[in-house]
Amino acid sequence: QVPLVESGGGLVQAGGSLILSCAASGRTFSTYAIAWFRQAPGTEREFVASIGLSDGPTYYADTVKGRFAISRDNAKNTVYLQMNSLKPDDTAVYYCAASRLIWTTPHGYDTWGQGTQVTVSS
Repeated sequence: QVPLVESGGGLVQAGGSLILSCAASGRTFSTYAIAWFRQAPGTEREFVASIGLSDGPTYYADTVKGRFAISRDNAKNTVYLQMNSLKPDDTAVYYCAASRLIWTTPHGYDTWGQGTQVTVSS
């Protein structure tokens, strides 16, 4: 397992942007696929984006496609989620997760960060 720590959340107005970071420790980071999920109060955790080893492949939920971009810098043991054109519906706690294989379901991931809150005001 590789410990994960998210950062970069905050309050932003609709139409604004945020960059989330998922930092990992350990020398095996590059061997893990990383995904972002989000969970709003009273809802199930939902898939946002994922990225495979090295530079891809990448997958996105339809709700964020064209607005969000996931990338990774293995030299810095960090995965980023660039979020543009944010909407109030994007408000949630965002979690990053790691797995040996790339999945779009939370059940495929066995290591999770503590989450970071993103709030988009209208």
